[in-house]
Amino acid sequence: MFYISSVVTVKTNKSKKNVASIIKRTHHNIRMAVVPHGKNQYRPHLIRSYGIIAIIFVVIGLQFGYRFATTGSVLGSETSITINSLLDATNAERIKAGEEPLALNAKLDQAAYLKVQNMFEAQYWSHIAPDGTPPWKWLGDVGYNYDEAGENLARNFTTTDSVMTAWMNSVEHRRNILNADYQDIGFAIMSGSLDNKPVSIIVVMFGRSADNVIANANKSFSEASVNGVNIFTQFAVSLQSINPATSAGLLLIAFAIVVAAYAHRYRDKLPKAIKRSWRRHHGLYKSIGMLVFGLIVIVMFGGGQI
Repeated sequence: MFYISSVVTVKTNKSKKNVASIIKRTHHNIRMAVVPHGKNQYRPHLIRSYGIIAIIFVVIGLQFGYRFATTGSVLGSETSITINSLLDATNAERIKAGEEPLALNAKLDQAAYLKVQNMFEAQYWSHIAPDGTPPWKWLGDVGYNYDEAGENLARNFTTTDSVMTAWMNSVEHRRNILNADYQDIGFAIMSGSLDNKPVSIIVVMFGRSADNVIANANKSFSEASVNGVNIFTQFAVSLQSINPATSAGLLLIAFAIVVAAYAHRYRDKLPKAIKRSWRRHHGLYKSIGMLVFGLIVIVMFGGGQI
């Protein structure tokens, strides 16, 4: 019995030492990777060339992995937006603003479908087709005789909340959504390829049928122009359309920026050979570089556009 107890005690002590050793090595590796100090020459491994290359691969890999997991293709585009969710969100904004809700109209649905189909066939992203075809052409094709009408566009959004936020933050798109003169609405959501890139496009047609008014005044059509969206609004739109994988990648980039900025504080403690070269300010340069990379990721993988 005494022998068995001794063996158990020896194994327990050995196990504790192994755990303590693993914890110690992990702590050492983390400090070497992210904390500037003498043992890593005040150049954390995370922001050395191989660390930055690893960050780039992880960020891009997360994005492609997420696309493959959600669509079955690393090039796929995925959306959870439905016509019913768009209708509910649109009417919620109208009710909040004191306007009457819009009714889903089969002819406007068909007109929106014809428009998005034409966009993929003719390969364009605009209210006006390359051959000059205007958006109200599709209303005539389906026999929707309108007094007033309008169109909103959006592409590469993954949730209804994100696309509605983008529209409501744009003056012209918001005007269409809250227009008191509109009574009907129609939607089309279609995925395809533009410029050899997978995209998901939403077309919304707003209207007031001329049959529902006593006097048919001059017809008017309101296009929520893409040109009306400035660069800051478009950047905000891209932020609103990022997926969880892109968010994780941006967090990693932000962490690397913090590490690089912190390392810059220790530039006077760098080895003499490094202090005499451009690498003295390596922390500053790398924090700026990672910031630029983060902006590129938002633009590339945010993707949402109105």
